[in-house]
Amino acid sequence: MSSLRSKTWLADSLRKYMPSREEMARNKYLAPIAHRFLTPELWRFTRRSVPRGVALGVFAGFIIPVGQIFLAAFMALPARANVPLAALVTFITNPFTFPFWAVVANRLGSFILKIDSAATGGAAQTEIASGRWSWLIELFESAGVTVLVTVFGFIVLAVVGAAVGYLVASFSWRFIVARKRARRLRQMEARLDSRLGAKEG
Repeated sequence: MSSLRSKTWLADSLRKYMPSREEMARNKYLAPIAHRFLTPELWRFTRRSVPRGVALGVFAGFIIPVGQIFLAAFMALPARANVPLAALVTFITNPFTFPFWAVVANRLGSFILKIDSAATGGAAQTEIASGRWSWLIELFESAGVTVLVTVFGFIVLAVVGAAVGYLVASFSWRFIVARKRARRLRQMEARLDSRLGAKEG
């Protein structure tokens, strides 16, 4: 088996669709910190870097509609997350999936804001009647309540999605590594049994 082969089949599969270190380093938007993307540590698949990469990719994918790859790459540097995985996961939002996520974000934002409004309705009505928040009301009217609710929903998706992505990636990584170790152990036992059988014969 080649030494270049990764420790898991998942890493091999993902590598086919990920940008290479050289491609990231040549990107004009990442030019000021391009040299840092060549650090091998940021491209290894480890139990720490993989969940961090997934979490940052999900967060960047939901928090801004364009340029999310560069945001994920920037955040991956100080977090020591897997850079190509973070960039790949941002495609959770793309031109094909964005309409779906926009509907989800709008409904999620409406649901959360309704709960908050029901819990603090009396105090909020008093504050609005005082006139101190007239500028905020005008902002809502000019921008459109639907747009602001959707933006709020995307923020919630970014935070919650990043946390869920981290947990799912952590458990998935442990499960994959555990299966691989168990398979290696079975192979070692089979080889040992065959050797012992050959000696006895």
